[in-house]
Amino acid sequence: MTLENWHRNGWLRPHQTTPTQIAELLEIVDRDLEDAATTRLSPDWQFGIAYNAALKLCTILLYAEGYRPERNLAHFRTIQAMPLILGSDRRNDADYLDTCRAKRNTAEYDVAGRISSEEATELVAFTKELHADTLTWLRGNHPNLVP
Repeated sequence: MTLENWHRNGWLRPHQTTPTQIAELLEIVDRDLEDAATTRLSPDWQFGIAYNAALKLCTILLYAEGYRPERNLAHFRTIQAMPLILGSDRRNDADYLDTCRAKRNTAEYDVAGRISSEEATELVAFTKELHADTLTWLRGNHPNLVP
């Protein structure tokens, strides 16, 4: 499967991004990583904020490749595009983030207190690594978009 296949299936649409848009998304990532690390928040909120930062990083990858997800299953598609962009060795990372997506939805909409502080800390650390990997990938593949 490729991003072009996804486009033909109607899961993605073309998107022309700019360095400014990428810079603004990276500012959100930086803010969210800082906020998620604060201990004044519940683990549920820390996790949700870290998830948002990870989702923005996946969005950057997809935008840089010239696509954005259609509205139906947008978070799922954005996350699942990561191994198509960064390589199949990132399949487990996409699966991990999809599990985080489901946990975040439960904590956000259904039941409070289901996220442990360890899970929140783990997602923050994962997102920091994804942040570094995304910047490295951008510099190597789309240097014109690096702020």
